[in-house]
Amino acid sequence: MVPRVLPTAVLPKRPVISVVLEAHLPFIRHCDPKGLDPSPSDEEIWFFEALSETYIPLLQVMDRLDGDHIPFRLGISLSPILCHLLEDELLLQKYLEYTDKQIKFGKNELERTLGEGEKQKLARMYYDRAVDRRIAFTERYGGRILSIFDHYQRKGKLEILAAAATHAFLPFYTSFPEAVQAQIEVGIASYRNHFGKNPQGFALPELGWTAELDRILRSYNFGYTIAETHSLVFGTPAATRGSFYPVKTPSAFFVIPREYYAEGDISAFMQTSVYRDNNEDVGYELPPELVRAFLGKNAFRRPTGYKYWRNPSPSHRTGKNPAGPGLLPGEKELYDPQAAAEAAVEDARRFLDERINRLTAASQYMEEPPLCLCALDADTFGHHWYEGPQFIEALFREGALRKEIQFMTPAEFLYKQDSASFETVTPEYSSCGVNGYAEMWLDASNDWMYRHSIRALDRMIELAERFPDDTGLKERSLNQAAREILLVQASDWPKMLYKQESACFARAQIADALRNFTTIYEALGSNYISTEWLTNLERRHNIFPHINYRVFRRKK
Repeated sequence: MVPRVLPTAVLPKRPVISVVLEAHLPFIRHCDPKGLDPSPSDEEIWFFEALSETYIPLLQVMDRLDGDHIPFRLGISLSPILCHLLEDELLLQKYLEYTDKQIKFGKNELERTLGEGEKQKLARMYYDRAVDRRIAFTERYGGRILSIFDHYQRKGKLEILAAAATHAFLPFYTSFPEAVQAQIEVGIASYRNHFGKNPQGFALPELGWTAELDRILRSYNFGYTIAETHSLVFGTPAATRGSFYPVKTPSAFFVIPREYYAEGDISAFMQTSVYRDNNEDVGYELPPELVRAFLGKNAFRRPTGYKYWRNPSPSHRTGKNPAGPGLLPGEKELYDPQAAAEAAVEDARRFLDERINRLTAASQYMEEPPLCLCALDADTFGHHWYEGPQFIEALFREGALRKEIQFMTPAEFLYKQDSASFETVTPEYSSCGVNGYAEMWLDASNDWMYRHSIRALDRMIELAERFPDDTGLKERSLNQAAREILLVQASDWPKMLYKQESACFARAQIADALRNFTTIYEALGSNYISTEWLTNLERRHNIFPHINYRVFRRKK
């Protein structure tokens, strides 16, 4: 927990930048109980790509920084669902098979691009990186990614924030305290299981904040959370220091505002034409017979990780000059890794300069050291922006040379402040979604799901009250019912429906979890449940193996 009273405050002399990455994936594990289809699902490929392009590269960045004695500080929230996926033996075995296919496919690409100069150099780079990544995962990290994150937390270079069980949008459930307490308590139990300690910070799913969460989060002994800037600017009363300093809620809980412009700056960098185009993959370009070995039994096209083209230029994107300077119509420019690496370093400098300029301007109006907290999606760095890990590394290397600022984790910054310096503010309802409130999770595309999920939630609370001390098969059934309810509440599904991205998958996940819960509910009412059916369901939806359904009981 973050200390709230310091007898002698130790104030940092320089403005502070804090980088916090949110790492989360929905529950995408595909398990065929009969073992007839061992190939990964399209959704599991999301996890494999995130592991290959974001999580392992981020660990390698920390390895290099630590090896060179660069004093980096980084915050990261690892959602319980992601932690489970990173420890799931079936998924990790599939990941290794997927990586082996990438390596085998790379050998074919080296032969296919023989004599093509720069393109073959790119094929060689991807092949070598796939081999290095497999070695790092199996030998250096021993297949245990979470233990390496924990290693850097123990060294004081990384702060891992806790998160809600299934990344539920909590403001929607404050009328049902049992739902919020279940999300939080299961999240805390997951954190303790993986990292062996209590968390200091709590990462709000989708940065979703409402005043009712103040008392709830404080009751679980969290020290702080992060919210959008407008949550404090429109708070009661308005925060006079805007996004440059945390506030204290009426329950003595700290809320740190996110820097408003950081995400927009990163998005602009990602579009630069020198960077790799993540949408163009040879898996979609080559004749089917050349990619069939990578796809296996699956007949659908999939990305292979071998991407040879750079982002289109602005004129190419707008269609004013579709070919680009010196290019024929329809012709694309080859990706240049060296030029992209240099651009990542330059963009890191620009990003740092922009933060320093804002902090310097703010410090003229503040007695306390201003804080710039950059809360960003972890998948941006690698999975969506190939050069993202290089950007992160360059940011800390450049920051080590700048004497006018320093990097800190959020808890470290709060610990070093005078407790009397925080304004008491009740932040306004807010989120990081479209327009800053809740429309992304509640509009015509997804509102239908809530009447079903709320009805199921009522029934889950009823079951927890009706069967307080059951054991054996009935307890297994109740625990599985709790898992299904938590899965229904995930914010990922309404977001996918809103964006119309993998909407069919999201709808199927909602329907499946609701159907499973209803089956258990009715079976408990008739006092009979199929052991075989329940066992198969436990294998498919195997999250939170130590869950206790009593987290849904009403607090006395």
